[in-house]
Amino acid sequence: MKLHKKHWFTLFLVPMATLVLASCSSDSKDSTNTKKETNQSGTVLKEAYKKEEFLMGTYVRVQIFDEGKEDVLDKVFDRIKELDKKITVNQKGSEVDEINDQAGIKPVKVSDDVYRLTEDSLYYSKDSKGGFDLTIGPITSLWHIGFDDARKPEQKEIDEKLKFVDYEKVKLNKKDQTVFLEEKGMELDLGAIAKGFITDEAIKVLKENGVTTAIVDLGGNVFVLGDSQKGENGQWKVGIQDPNEARNTIAGSVKEKNMSLVTSGIYERNLEVDGKMYHHLFDSKTGYPFENEIAGVTIISKTSVAGDGLSTGVFSMGVKNGMKYVEERDDIEAIFITKDDHIYLSSGIKDNFELNEESPYKVKDIKDLN
Repeated sequence: MKLHKKHWFTLFLVPMATLVLASCSSDSKDSTNTKKETNQSGTVLKEAYKKEEFLMGTYVRVQIFDEGKEDVLDKVFDRIKELDKKITVNQKGSEVDEINDQAGIKPVKVSDDVYRLTEDSLYYSKDSKGGFDLTIGPITSLWHIGFDDARKPEQKEIDEKLKFVDYEKVKLNKKDQTVFLEEKGMELDLGAIAKGFITDEAIKVLKENGVTTAIVDLGGNVFVLGDSQKGENGQWKVGIQDPNEARNTIAGSVKEKNMSLVTSGIYERNLEVDGKMYHHLFDSKTGYPFENEIAGVTIISKTSVAGDGLSTGVFSMGVKNGMKYVEERDDIEAIFITKDDHIYLSSGIKDNFELNEESPYKVKDIKDLN
């Protein structure tokens, strides 16, 4: 049995099928940085102040381009660590861990942060009809893909745990700010959406401290804030990593600013058993990883929590239904990369996407999909 973990690197040494910020600088500079330009909010450096730490099982990197704002880096990381401590299910003592411990027993009063995250998670669970399900915890804990003790469970084990996966049994009380799981054995797993929530909170800290231009990357959840000093019309060039090739190989790129880009795919964490690969995106109806034609789907949205919640939900739908869902909304765009080397683009991103000339992929029209 082989275990395949996700390995995160910097924005240049990227993990497979995450997002490469092609226009980012690669050198850290202090206040002596002389390469700068001025905008309405102040002086913007061409080379960023930056900080990187390994948190939440991934590399977290923040870059700030506003002159004199280097101290804000520590404030951003303090906020990220505060939220991680509240949300994680991988260590005892977190608020989410307490919610799980009290499943079927009593509601748990939580902080505003955890309540809002749970509320968002429940919304996207309902919106995707369980394609994303915040109560998938019993299944993810059983398989434990991404950890050294990952295994393929017996069918009877899966059947038993599926009884406890049901987002409709999560009860929120806004007045008391409590979360209650109705049945003992239920578990929240907010990992599929937590990085998006935390990314948005990091952006809030930046804005509250007067930062106008920055990049936040939480292990592939990328938010580009403000105007790039290198890009056309202030846009950042963001490369979409090829899910089937080595790190730093991009399938194509888009230009965006003040937007989030989030990818879900089968490449991130895998378990190989008897020659069959199992990825980490689970179907709440079967207890097994989703099986469809998608290798990766990228959601472009105004908030990262939306990108996280929707990327998993859209992935669960497959290309055709996923694209139909995306086109019915006016607040997101999507890039689908399939296992058979095709790329499908939502209508609002078609003129923005640039295919890498060396890529083996072909951009196809969704109308041609059977």
